[in-house]
Amino acid sequence: MLTVGDKFPEFDLTAVPGGPEGLKGQFVQISDKSDAGKWKIVFFWPKDFTFVCPTEIVAFGKKASDFADRDAVVYGVSIDSEFVHLNWRLHHEDLKTLEIPMLADIKRELTEGTGVMAKDAGVALRATFIVDPQGIIRHVSVNDLSVGRNPQEIVRILDGLQSDELCPCNWNKGDDFIKV
Repeated sequence: MLTVGDKFPEFDLTAVPGGPEGLKGQFVQISDKSDAGKWKIVFFWPKDFTFVCPTEIVAFGKKASDFADRDAVVYGVSIDSEFVHLNWRLHHEDLKTLEIPMLADIKRELTEGTGVMAKDAGVALRATFIVDPQGIIRHVSVNDLSVGRNPQEIVRILDGLQSDELCPCNWNKGDDFIKV
C-alpha cells in the first residue's frame, strides 16, 4: 500500500459529478491533473448499494464546503461503474444531494495502484488519502470493511498539515502549536 511521502498514482476515471449535475445522467472525466494546485481528499469505499458506505459518502459530502474552504477537493472512489453510481444516487434519498463526485474505478487501476484492494473481498478497503498540491501523499488511513470513517478527523488532519507546524495530539485549528 502507498504511504506518506509516496507520489499518488496517475489516474483518469469517469465520474458522476457532485451536486444537481450528478442527477442528469451526464458523466465527467476526473484525473490526477483535475483541480491542479489543490489539496485532494481521495477516499475509497468497497461498493455501492451497501449499508456502511452511504453513511460515509454522505458524511464526506456534507464536509465538501469545509474542504473547499481549505483549498481542497474530495473525490470518492469505488470499483463500481458510473452507471451504478448514477443509479444509486437517483434511488438513495441521502445521495440525491451529494456534493462530491463519485469516481468509477471499474478496471480497479487506482484501487490496485494505491494498494488498497481487500485481497479476499476483491473490493477497496475503506482507505482515505490526503494528497498535497504536488501530488504527494501526506496522510493515509485505512479501516476494515465493517467500520466507517469520521470525515471531521480528515478535516482536522488537513488543518494540521496545512499549518506546517508541530500539532500535538487532539490539536484543532486555532489551538496552540508545539513550540520547540
